Amino acid sequence: MTITAPLPTQPSPPRIALPALFAVLGILGMTAAWVILALMLDRQCAWMAALAAADIALLLRLGRAAPGRQRASVTILATAFTIAIANWCIASTQIGMAMGFGLVDSAYRLGAHYAWTLAGLANHAWELGWYAAAMLIAYWLGK
Repeated sequence: MTITAPLPTQPSPPRIALPALFAVLGILGMTAAWVILALMLDRQCAWMAALAAADIALLLRLGRAAPGRQRASVTILATAFTIAIANWCIASTQIGMAMGFGLVDSAYRLGAHYAWTLAGLANHAWELGWYAAAMLIAYWLGK
């Protein structure tokens, strides 16, 4: 009979790859759904920001991101990226369709100043309220 001592355990490295992958998937997936819906309805669909915040928070939980301020911060940041990318793609696609470009071609050609101007024209107080609510939802569900 052999008695062996347990191997010393080393602390595991921080697991950030899976939560980061889930956050990126949440950004891309919700942006695609938001842009498609906005183009189908010919509306800004700012309420999708709240759904994006909830989706990203859920994905980070599924990715086993540690609860707390860091997960809430990542959720808020990912929600902000989703809002920005969706607004960019909606504006560029609507302008690009009028000029005969597709989504990718028009997204590359749209400049930052023009995108900011179009987003300012498309987003009124109601839409900005949805974006603010999405940030609160992202914080609340992300922590």
